[in-house]
Amino acid sequence: MTDHRQVVIIGSGPAGLTAAIYTARANLAPLVIEGEPSSDSDQPGGQLMLTTEVENFPGFPDGIMGPELMLNCKMQAQRFGAEFLTAKATKVDVSSRPFTIETSVGQSVTADAVIVATGARSLMLGLEAEKRLLGYGVSTCATCDGFFHRGFDVAVVGGGDSALEEAMFLSKFATTVNVIHRRSELRASKIMADRAKANPKLNFIWNSVVTDLVGDPTLEAAQLKNVETGDESTLPVHGLFVAIGHIPNTNVFTGFLDHDEAGYLKTIGHSTFTNVEGVFACGDVQDHVYRQAITAAGSGCMAAIDCERWLESGN
Repeated sequence: MTDHRQVVIIGSGPAGLTAAIYTARANLAPLVIEGEPSSDSDQPGGQLMLTTEVENFPGFPDGIMGPELMLNCKMQAQRFGAEFLTAKATKVDVSSRPFTIETSVGQSVTADAVIVATGARSLMLGLEAEKRLLGYGVSTCATCDGFFHRGFDVAVVGGGDSALEEAMFLSKFATTVNVIHRRSELRASKIMADRAKANPKLNFIWNSVVTDLVGDPTLEAAQLKNVETGDESTLPVHGLFVAIGHIPNTNVFTGFLDHDEAGYLKTIGHSTFTNVEGVFACGDVQDHVYRQAITAAGSGCMAAIDCERWLESGN
């Protein structure tokens, strides 16, 4: 069964849902392929479905729960006529128009334009307790959650620039920021490493990995193991931030859309246009710098406007 749409949006995080609101209000009747609940990489609602309270999204002075915010955005898009398909995009062919998207539920969709909003997933430690405590002390975003740990000891796992940026930011709130790194030297750039080492609030725990997390219902401590000596220890922390990297969800676009060395989709200039006319990219799938819900939503708006104007121009 094949269904044709003017616009198909792949992904339903802040970028995808904002694009859905704007394209629906432009009478483009978008179809949103929102992902599957069982999927870690592209579940409906994106990464905010894994968070608890969101306090930095404008318009909510008392904060709002991540899943509630995403549900509100979905309902807003539906109000204007957006339709949702709970499925994964398993194959995307944008070599010729109309574009073709195959889904995990066996439905094939063709589209005049495609907005890619598949996001990126954080690399995790792979611990069983990590899933249970995500949003309850375990986080992948210091900018999002650092404020909740004011006056407490926290830890950051990682040794690259991103990890040190997280640690430096957390030092504004936390009493001590423990940087846990499996090597004896940082992977970060020298200028960032020097800046971090000069920060009196940062404590470096070298040659160590996190083997388990303690706490129920919230995080209380991290179990550590020294990879050289085998010694084990317990580090009491109020929060643990995993900063070992992100992977953009771009597998289905391999061979079609240009990307950088880290896999993030490239967009042209200050637009959301990709190298394929009629395909637009927004949100974390093309942004490895900011990675915030509000910036993703903003780029979703940009993608919708770019898409609408492109279609209006007769393409």
